[in-house]
Amino acid sequence: MNRRLTALAGVAVLTLTALLPAAAHAAKPDPTKAGAKVPGTNKTITAAQAQACFVWQGGVTASGAHHFKDPTATVPPQVPNDWNTPAVYKPGQVRLSARQTIEPNISGTDRYGYVVIGDALYFSGYTGYADGTTDGPVSLTRIGGGWGAFTFLEAAEYLSADNKIYRNAAYGLKGDVLYRWTVTDKGVWRSTGSYAGFSAVKTMTLIAKTPTYDTFLANTRGGALYTIRIPVGSAKPIVKAVRTRTWQGFETLSAMGCGQYGTLLLGIDKDTKKGYLYAVGHANGLSTVIQSRGEVPGTFDDPVGFRWVPIPVYDVANGE
Repeated sequence: MNRRLTALAGVAVLTLTALLPAAAHAAKPDPTKAGAKVPGTNKTITAAQAQACFVWQGGVTASGAHHFKDPTATVPPQVPNDWNTPAVYKPGQVRLSARQTIEPNISGTDRYGYVVIGDALYFSGYTGYADGTTDGPVSLTRIGGGWGAFTFLEAAEYLSADNKIYRNAAYGLKGDVLYRWTVTDKGVWRSTGSYAGFSAVKTMTLIAKTPTYDTFLANTRGGALYTIRIPVGSAKPIVKAVRTRTWQGFETLSAMGCGQYGTLLLGIDKDTKKGYLYAVGHANGLSTVIQSRGEVPGTFDDPVGFRWVPIPVYDVANGE
């Protein structure tokens, strides 16, 4: 049976990795390293590309296709791979998307994650192949309603390298309030807090997930850049300024771990349809090192953006 949409008692099992034995994770090669297959293609990641760091940027196009491109922090930046899987969704169907996992199987890749369609949250899944085809229509399992006013959705699934520590959290932004849920191994969303005071946030991206906290990097409409650390317990988020101006132009931020403690950050300006790469050091308030890597070639015009990720044990984020 395909793992991506197993069901228990009629409830979608969203935390697929929690249902697998540790050996199932340990046996898989790291898909972010040199020599591994580039997701959705028959190409391999080169040593130069892996060393330079890259972001697996995803999108849902206006026609409903799933989009993949990998801006790479060479000098100047390059995009070695850029492909679409047509007709995954109906045109304009998806309004928000959290990160989507792309997991190799015997013949292709399983692709799954959360999306918002209209007023409802769904778990989306299908198998895609290197030739751009799929195993059939995308499977959409409804999780719940009340999502019409949300402007941001993300998941933070953590699995330690030794497979002993696992947790799964989800986040949504609606107006002034940042909401958090814990997702159980049966796919049940349980509210674990809501925090007011985020009306100025334009968008966010996850830069750290650990056993005890998640951290987002967020820009504001006024141009500031902040880290928002959210402890696993009941403590309130810890907000620190990273920059005080010039960051208001990005409607999408997308981050992928780079090195032991760094982050490669992609900022997308939807007005100009351009993307820019930044190498960000370990977050340390206003002392955080941020180096521009330059404009990324190509057009960034997907109405919905997200980041493609490998299974959690390989999706390492230590940016704070």
